[in-house]
Amino acid sequence: MSVHSKELGTYCFAFPEERLRFRDHFSSLLFSGDWPLTLLELASLCGLTAAACLLPPEKVNVPGSMTLKEVSAFLWTKSLVTRIYNAYCEAIFFAFPQHRIQPSREHALQAKKDLCGRQLQELETIVRHDRITLVSQFLLNVGLYYALPGYYPEATDVVAPWHQRALRVMGNHYVMSFAMYWMHRSLHVVPWMWEHIHSFHHWARHPLSRNTYQDNWFDNFCNAIVGHCWAQILVPLDCGCFWFSHIVRILESLEKHSGVSCYFNLAHALQRLFPFAQMPHHHDWHHEGHKGCNYTFSSIGGIWDCIFGTRKSGRAVELKAEHTTHFDKAHVMKPGRTRSILDTPVVAMAPVVGVGALVLLKLQGTQLWKMA
Repeated sequence: MSVHSKELGTYCFAFPEERLRFRDHFSSLLFSGDWPLTLLELASLCGLTAAACLLPPEKVNVPGSMTLKEVSAFLWTKSLVTRIYNAYCEAIFFAFPQHRIQPSREHALQAKKDLCGRQLQELETIVRHDRITLVSQFLLNVGLYYALPGYYPEATDVVAPWHQRALRVMGNHYVMSFAMYWMHRSLHVVPWMWEHIHSFHHWARHPLSRNTYQDNWFDNFCNAIVGHCWAQILVPLDCGCFWFSHIVRILESLEKHSGVSCYFNLAHALQRLFPFAQMPHHHDWHHEGHKGCNYTFSSIGGIWDCIFGTRKSGRAVELKAEHTTHFDKAHVMKPGRTRSILDTPVVAMAPVVGVGALVLLKLQGTQLWKMA
């Protein structure tokens, strides 16, 4: 079944009838289903690249930071990695149905609903927010370059020993995931924030990797600030680690919405070595709405869900044992959680405000140090 929409063009709502080859998924998914969005992204990146190459370096580069050319290359790389890995994740979903988290019956189509469970009107709304997301994220990325010198760290010949760099990446990611955990939990427990912002993302009850950034634009904007931005200010990474952190975060985000939980999930396979590691089936359960949307808020690592009692194993019992975690085996049969004081709006927002205050204090201290 397919339908034509002003926002979507021709949109297919069913599994492909023919059996596609693995490489076939890389043909269309490298571009957005919305051509104006794709062209807008190309125009913005090409414009930034042209400015970096044609304007005098002393006018466009920020001392102590990457050059604008390097920032441009960084944003191009993130865009390409997102598109290629999205295609990879969806190819896995369609080529290896035995690894799907939700069985095919859960994707049973109803009138004018897509494979992810969204209505046509919801899809059209998402496309509009995708366009605002692209513009706002681009402006944020460029704005951070000029507003916070050193935010994009310049490459240096002298770097710390590898173990210190590894520990710093872990610290950066745990700070990032802590702030994002409480921001995410707040979006569920503060009624206005759920209704007008985060519920857009949860229209997808059966997520695929394409759903990762399909959300209210303001939700994506806040995640970018509370996530990488605050973490880089509080636990700054060097140039190489900065690149590594952003790329791994892209892979992890796409994987946990991919609809498959197995050894094909490269980023999750790497982080399974850490305590309380999570797999995509944990976040997939979070998307099943009434069954588990108050579980698994962590963005990376999974430790905060375990500490604050919001981890749920979901469909772990339906997966192969080698694709689950030690936590799943120990807690898979435990009943659902009850609401606690941590689910009240004020308490849930408090850690976010606290981390934000630390960021402001550090920025203020940095400015005072420079003035002195």
